[in-house]
Amino acid sequence: MNNANQLEPRPRVLLVGASRGLGAAMSAELLRRGWDVTGTVRGHGRTELHDLADAHAGRVEIEQLDVTDQAQIAALRERLSGRSFDILFVNAGTANTHQEETIAEVSTEEFTRVMVTNALSPMRVIEALQDLVPTHGLIGIMSSGQGSIADNEKGGHEVYRGSKSALNQYMRSYAARHAGESRALLLLAPGWIRTSLGGPEAPFSLEETVPDIVDTLLSKQGKPGLEYLDRVGRAVRW
Repeated sequence: MNNANQLEPRPRVLLVGASRGLGAAMSAELLRRGWDVTGTVRGHGRTELHDLADAHAGRVEIEQLDVTDQAQIAALRERLSGRSFDILFVNAGTANTHQEETIAEVSTEEFTRVMVTNALSPMRVIEALQDLVPTHGLIGIMSSGQGSIADNEKGGHEVYRGSKSALNQYMRSYAARHAGESRALLLLAPGWIRTSLGGPEAPFSLEETVPDIVDTLLSKQGKPGLEYLDRVGRAVRW
């Protein structure tokens, strides 16, 4: 019995956007918890994920993907054909360069870049890769508490907020189209964390937050339907 258990494959996550920051930290935490990781990086240079691959021989696979490039999404789907992942989680995202500019001030080009990266591209990835996740698996996206319309009482960060609100809406539409299916669906709001995206003034570190993020991700397994949760598993108002 013990030998049979030892031969059981480790669970595997496909983490889109794992080159650095939150994605790399989630990869490291999942590796510590016995998961194997297939992670995507946008460029061709060395990343934090490559360091993890060196430290965990045979347990990290690295795939190249720019989520805004439809051809690259299709190519990744072809490369992963026949594979199965217990979790597909899309972490890729961006913010506008001048986050305090209003929607009236942002350029059309910058608005388009943020919306394509944060709202359109994650859904394209999910639509393309969903069949790699079995019916008992989980599909999730990194959203933000700033995507909550109900909780927006202070304003600010208008372009970023709008992109995450749009993402949430598109994911709800996806969930409605797949109503009755047994997959778990998750929009995760991690909080304001000190990363290249969150900036140095964010109140929380990766070390403080990532274990909670992974706890919430894993606890959602086996619970069908869509939830919008913060990093400790509390529901966020839409």
